[in-house]
Amino acid sequence: MLEVIGKLDAAKYLVQETLKDGSKVTFRAIHPGDMDRLVKAFVALEPQTIRLRFFYAKQSLTDADLRRLQKMDFQRYVGLVATVGNAGEEVIIGFGEYVARGESAEVGFVVEEDWQGRGVANRLLQHLVRIALEHGVIQFEAEVLKENEPMLAVFRHSGLPMTTRNGDDVVLVNLVLNTPPSPEAKPIHPDEMSIVR
Repeated sequence: MLEVIGKLDAAKYLVQETLKDGSKVTFRAIHPGDMDRLVKAFVALEPQTIRLRFFYAKQSLTDADLRRLQKMDFQRYVGLVATVGNAGEEVIIGFGEYVARGESAEVGFVVEEDWQGRGVANRLLQHLVRIALEHGVIQFEAEVLKENEPMLAVFRHSGLPMTTRNGDDVVLVNLVLNTPPSPEAKPIHPDEMSIVR
């Protein structure tokens, strides 16, 4: 897990990392100015990726979706984006969020297809865990379509204690955050990250 000295201000969260393939990715708090970038990122997603994340063929981010994203308090409702630079422009390649209810929070992710399987979702999860623990959240819950094996693998390889229950078409995942990660965890190596704020 990440080591940060002092109280974490999730609204200013910023980590720059190098993935195993050498790609530089920034993980940071979503900002109100990101709405156009989020719409652009959503439009670039494949229909299958959208269905796996939202459970239906969502056509666009609605005005209501964007208003909801702008109301994050970065304590009970937290959202992070993963971004890369492309021709001088910051491009969103992933998004992760949690919404807390007491000590539990529902967590979800989406990663652009070209970046899937490269550790982006795993990193988003690790950063969200760090923030959640700072705000008294000790458990993440997620509903994952049974066919979404890559996302189930992210949760399995997180190193966090995990239990699952099968629903009709979904797997209900529960991750315990307030215990040390298991030896199977794939933590972020200090050489792979720059700064946390």
